[in-house]
Amino acid sequence: MAGESCLYITLSETEDELRAGAASHGWELSGVRVFELIPPENLLDENQQQSLLYSSDLELGETTKRIFEAFERVKPQRVVLDSLSEIRLLAQSSLRYRRQILSLKHFFAQANATVLLLDDLTTDMNDKTVHSVAYGVIRLEEIAPEYGAERRRMRVVKYRGRRFRGGFHDFTIVKGGVRVFPRLISAEHKAAYSRDVLRTESGELDTLLGGGVERGSSVLVLGPAGTGKSLLALTFVQGAVNRGERAAMFIFDEELGILFERAKGLNIDLQAIVDGGKLVIEQIDAAELTPGEFSSRVRRCVEVHGARTVVIDSLNGYQAAMPGEHALVLHMHELLQYLNRQGATTFLIVAQHGLVGDMRVPVDVTYLADTVILLRYFEALGRVRRAISIVKKRTSSHEDTIREFRIGSRGFTLGDPLTNFQGVLGGVPALVGKGPDLLKPEEA
Repeated sequence: MAGESCLYITLSETEDELRAGAASHGWELSGVRVFELIPPENLLDENQQQSLLYSSDLELGETTKRIFEAFERVKPQRVVLDSLSEIRLLAQSSLRYRRQILSLKHFFAQANATVLLLDDLTTDMNDKTVHSVAYGVIRLEEIAPEYGAERRRMRVVKYRGRRFRGGFHDFTIVKGGVRVFPRLISAEHKAAYSRDVLRTESGELDTLLGGGVERGSSVLVLGPAGTGKSLLALTFVQGAVNRGERAAMFIFDEELGILFERAKGLNIDLQAIVDGGKLVIEQIDAAELTPGEFSSRVRRCVEVHGARTVVIDSLNGYQAAMPGEHALVLHMHELLQYLNRQGATTFLIVAQHGLVGDMRVPVDVTYLADTVILLRYFEALGRVRRAISIVKKRTSSHEDTIREFRIGSRGFTLGDPLTNFQGVLGGVPALVGKGPDLLKPEEA
């Protein structure tokens, strides 16, 4: 594409295999000269073998000579040598291998050519002979999880005279090339915005939240399965749309068709919102997606589509895309910090293990969120009921009561504070007052 002449020297693949691989990506390689380097016939003929010299000595010298001859014929500006493993095998020792690489380096440097050396590390994974010789070193790795597609990542090990982003970066191979997802650093992304208080469609919920949720903050919604975490997040999405803003939802656990149907029970037409361009909703398959690619999708929704409310449903599904719990916390920290600095309000849903009593979260990320909303089941008067409370809010004061709530066609209906019960958050409350402060059936 830059109009430079290129030479591809292959010692492992045939030219036909190389061009077939390029064709699968839609490339013609019309401007690339391919030189297929194979051992000379006289070195493979037993009658021509020298008894006083190892055949590898002859092959190494002949191989280097033919590389130089191919370069002099084409005089390219860019050269690819694929791969160094063949030269390493012919050299048979680290000293001869290093000297051979140095000779190649000086030859190409005098010709002012840019050289890309490929090494599949099939002979010695720990051999770093070329690292001190090369100007830059990029390492590619493939990780096979216990379940799901393979994960690929890259790391810039060395780059002389240049500042580069360290650590591992996820990448994928797609038709047309390689897509790299640089590791997200939230400190690099800052935007000016007003920290307005965003009110919901429910006055009782606003009261419980101390007025609402601040723009650019993160909200963690905790609770066991079925308590209404996703539907609660939908009310905030509806509020954002009513304000004329855009929103984004990333769904890990639930099939979108089911979610759309459940939203209709709250009189929220998600399909109409999506068709109107106010909502971007993506179904995420944790077994097929890397954390880096997920962060890239979130960034695209914020920076390209202008989403100001982001819902991640749920952290349990996000965890399935992570190699370990420690990395999950670090990834989530950077992602939440990035969204906060962009002025996006984030709702992170976490499903707790269990239904009542002692419940646990897969990973403790409560310290990362600015606001923590806790949903609970509890039993009273022979019925299973739901309770909501705000256990943490950094940005302002909030109501410290526990309220019963129901989900219906009118959205979230909150009752009065449960002052006559003790132990609601534990799932088995005890009546301590004269009468229960519970929602009546007709209020649902």
